[in-house]
Amino acid sequence: MFGSKIGVWGWLLVAFCSGLCVILIGSGKTVAQDVVPPTGAKVIHDAEYYILRSQHKDKWAAEDKKLDAKLAQLREKFGAPPNIIHIMWDDTAFGDVGIPAINKIRGFNTPNFNRMAAEGILFTRMYSESSCTPSRAAVITGRHPVRSGMTRVGWPYEFGGLAGEEVTTAEVLSQAGYATGFFSKWHLGDIEQSYPHNQGFDEAFFSPYNQVAAIWNAQGTAANASLGFDPNVAPRDPYLIDKVGLMPTGLVMTIEGRKGGLGREWGKPTNADYEKLDPESEKRISAFIRRSIRAEKPFYVAYWPQLLEFFPKPTKTTVHAGQMGDALARLDAYVGKLMSELKELGIAENTLIIAMADNGPMVHSPPAGWGMSDVIYRGGKGDYLEGGVRVPAFAWWPDVIGPGQIVGDIIHETDLFTTFARLGGAGQHIPTDRIIDGIDQTALLLNGDTHGRRDYVFIYQGPNLAATVKGRYKRIWAGVEGADSGLAAAFYDLYHDIRESNPMLVPLIHTQNQFNRMKARHEIWKLKYPDRPQALGVPFTGLSNARPETRAIAERIDEYRKIMPFDPAEYIKFELPAVDYLDPDMGK
Repeated sequence: MFGSKIGVWGWLLVAFCSGLCVILIGSGKTVAQDVVPPTGAKVIHDAEYYILRSQHKDKWAAEDKKLDAKLAQLREKFGAPPNIIHIMWDDTAFGDVGIPAINKIRGFNTPNFNRMAAEGILFTRMYSESSCTPSRAAVITGRHPVRSGMTRVGWPYEFGGLAGEEVTTAEVLSQAGYATGFFSKWHLGDIEQSYPHNQGFDEAFFSPYNQVAAIWNAQGTAANASLGFDPNVAPRDPYLIDKVGLMPTGLVMTIEGRKGGLGREWGKPTNADYEKLDPESEKRISAFIRRSIRAEKPFYVAYWPQLLEFFPKPTKTTVHAGQMGDALARLDAYVGKLMSELKELGIAENTLIIAMADNGPMVHSPPAGWGMSDVIYRGGKGDYLEGGVRVPAFAWWPDVIGPGQIVGDIIHETDLFTTFARLGGAGQHIPTDRIIDGIDQTALLLNGDTHGRRDYVFIYQGPNLAATVKGRYKRIWAGVEGADSGLAAAFYDLYHDIRESNPMLVPLIHTQNQFNRMKARHEIWKLKYPDRPQALGVPFTGLSNARPETRAIAERIDEYRKIMPFDPAEYIKFELPAVDYLDPDMGK
């Protein structure tokens, strides 16, 4: 009945507002208090942040003054902003590492992760994206991957990757004088502009894809781990007319490069060279850290190990005796070595380590013998359930982060982008022409439990908004059928029901319109700042030592352009239906 006075944009603002909006119906105007970014804001956040900021801005401003003073004292003490190391690995359930009792239950030990938790922070509500490429895009840009088009897990050939106009943590920190290095599993594209040494890293040693590339070779084909990949393993099929067919020939597994230069293929796409990737990365990390110290530069290291192998070793190293248990034990040993090295070099007290998984375990069609389990929360990789996106995570910074902290605040992996920028004195370099989902969580790191600055998470599956968390409550948007009442049984209390087994309709129906408004705010803000597409192009250009079969990828596309009645770019750029992103079993 108010439509004639408020109008369509008025109703959009009503949807945008929560209890903090003042609706002046009598005057025909709608005024939202502290919902839009304040004048002169340096960073544009998602709409929900401004709801919280309007309620806590005075408290946060006072807290920020104390934080600035503390960071200034630390910088004066050490003569530089803190070094930052981000370790992120694959497919691990919350509880698998960092909690000795669950170690005992699972049959493997992670004493160094446990020590990291005991000497620093164990996050109980670190949220990631639901699969590896989206999660990595989120961390490195501070943005949900739907905003950069990085919503799919990348496979050869991807013909795409992280766009050059995206701004990464490495680019932001580089402008503040940091040395920046990336090592191991990048998984953010196979086109030249997506390479990490073209995305702000001074030094990069990386794989464009995931672990599966280790079986895309003769060994994998001979073991039936990858059917038909290498045509030389078996006699040629006389009925195969297409000489290239479905096989991505010319695959490059590992690239090394430096900022401003061409990349080089390192090793070959074999399992033997795949197994060398993490050990080589760890050697290079040590050398990079030592060079940075000699150059008197603070450093940012992203070590995202491949971790897992498809070909099991003949000897198991843990009672667990699975690929996951053995891999986590090996990574744990390296973490202990790294912590000791930082102390030996005298820089531990000025170095922050954040260690975390990129998403939950692969519980849907896992490889045989990997031994993954969802442990506490239901679901895993690809799911919008807590088991898919609630991951083990720790913060270690001796003498700065107090020991023995178990933090219950919500933190999302995008927050690392903004927090690292604040710690590095690089906040002014965060872009202001796009939404940055990451919230500065410096207060949470330095002041501890209950000092977080977010109580919400938007959970995506591919490009689809699948669920929303607000505090202890969760609303599922994906795959939920309505009841006869027209109301969906899609509401959960995550304190009462950690396995998300029993949706609550009547007890939580009062949250329905509040969740609807959260979603409306999120979607309306995207109208002003639209999602961007993934960058597209020809794979594996920009390599100084490309093999003939790798160069043939671009040559073949050029040939197709000359002789075909269509441009290959048409099908490279064609967006498949969203259902292609989802496993039908996800979320069940």
